[in-house]
Amino acid sequence: MSGTDPTSSAAEAPGRDFIRQIVADDLASGRHREIVTRFPPEPNGYLHIGHAKSICLNFGIAAETGGRCFLRLDDTNPLKEDQSYVDSIIDSVHWLGFDWADRLTHASDYFPKIHACALQLIEAGTAYVDSLTPEQIREYRGTLKAPGRESPHRNRSVAENLDLFERMRRGEFADGQHVLRARIDMASPNINLRDPVLYRIRRAVHQRTGDTWCIYPMYDFAHTISDALEGISHSLCTLEFEDHRPLYEWLLAQLPLPAKPRQIEFSRLNLAFTVTSKRKLAELIELGHVSGWDDPRMPTIAGMRRRGYPPAALRDFVQRTGVTKKEHLIQMSLLENCVREDLNVQAPRAMAVLQPLKIVLLNYPEGQTEMLRGVNHPDRPELGEREIPFGRELWIEQDDFAENPPKKFFRLQPGGEVRLRYGYIIKCVAVIKDAAGQVTEVHCNYDPDTRSGLSGAERKVKGTIHWVSAAHAIAAQVRLYDRLFSVPRPDAGADDQDFKSFLNPGSLQLAANCQLEPALQATAPGDVLQFERLGYFVADRCEHSATRPVYNRIVTLRDSWAKLEEATQP
Repeated sequence: MSGTDPTSSAAEAPGRDFIRQIVADDLASGRHREIVTRFPPEPNGYLHIGHAKSICLNFGIAAETGGRCFLRLDDTNPLKEDQSYVDSIIDSVHWLGFDWADRLTHASDYFPKIHACALQLIEAGTAYVDSLTPEQIREYRGTLKAPGRESPHRNRSVAENLDLFERMRRGEFADGQHVLRARIDMASPNINLRDPVLYRIRRAVHQRTGDTWCIYPMYDFAHTISDALEGISHSLCTLEFEDHRPLYEWLLAQLPLPAKPRQIEFSRLNLAFTVTSKRKLAELIELGHVSGWDDPRMPTIAGMRRRGYPPAALRDFVQRTGVTKKEHLIQMSLLENCVREDLNVQAPRAMAVLQPLKIVLLNYPEGQTEMLRGVNHPDRPELGEREIPFGRELWIEQDDFAENPPKKFFRLQPGGEVRLRYGYIIKCVAVIKDAAGQVTEVHCNYDPDTRSGLSGAERKVKGTIHWVSAAHAIAAQVRLYDRLFSVPRPDAGADDQDFKSFLNPGSLQLAANCQLEPALQATAPGDVLQFERLGYFVADRCEHSATRPVYNRIVTLRDSWAKLEEATQP
């Protein structure tokens, strides 16, 4: 249920998907006494919403069965990795509600053992050093319709391969001059079995091992061995690794490893109106379309955290999307509804005016202030009440006044009445305009017998609007975020269609002169509120301060995209 303790994710009961059924059957049959899983991200970018599915699945299954889950950083490519990415991954997984205890590992922890496995394959004649260029290797590999060709170096002797590999290890060769390849089958219908590369030369400083190594294992090789060394029982991967499973199983069969993990694939979490390719997300950052990996429009966990999404809502969303083998596009509205359901329970209420229009109450005494009472949450009396100052001059939303209103407009208009939230009924008696004809002030009279909560205040009007006292308001900047792209599948166009051409120009709008009720002076970075009638907002965790308040809109009160999403369903 939304709103639970973010560290109690194991208590959230998921459905019995096909992977959980396999795990249950393996326990029941005695194939495994303990379930051991792992979440193995590459530290070459920030985690995104797709990773959240894998996190919840791997840590969730381990928790549900009394097993263990490793958080393993697959740091095998120092050219693209950075310690800042490592730190962000650790922070995101923990914030999402999961704990790995003493099971934080790195592929680099196993570099000596992975190297030893490579030597074993060479000695067994199932791996060789190849001197083809990367372009030649791709050419020799063949296509989906044509078999590959054997490298002219495929039949080097074991002694020559051991010598060359050792010289690769010592740094005698340039990057790309040699690679270590598995000797499997160049005619295999599965391209991944056509003598895949196991090691390559990379002269780069590694964030953990420094310059100890100048050769680094490929992902498939390091991942398989790391799984086995950690005693993983079920290696859960997304569907793009299904064609890699034969290589995974071949390596397990060739090497004397302590465990034989079982790889199982599931569909990725594809979210509409965004992209989750790390390369494309990095491109958006490099070109300045977003401010960074934690920009609140980004589908990264850090971005969603800064946006104000609760971790319980993300876990709820992942659970609702399910675990299947069928690829499908998840609508953004499902994620936002999970967020709304959680925040509706958790978020205290307050009043804020995004686009201010001044109201002057002509018959209210000048210089007088009275304190009204407002509830902090209509369904949670334990959150108490707050005092709201009321005076002669107020701010209301520009949209809450119309000089020439349409039909069924129940807000303020010339000669019309509305109730001020927690306050009085007011009536418009005059409209003040500037030289350009723009409304600058609305003059009203208030009815002193209609204060909310007092006897005699029963007189009804059709509209109620929010407001803040002009004399006491806090000025703030509010950022109104929307979908980053204007189409559901921005990266699914024609080959010559740049995904960036679908960026939504209205994904960020600034309300630079928002006026807040003074009770929000105490708001701290990360605090979440419902601005009544406007939506849910969070004090920006990076930039908000008491002297410079900055708020991000998390989500609107209602889904305004449902019809568009329904119309664009594939």
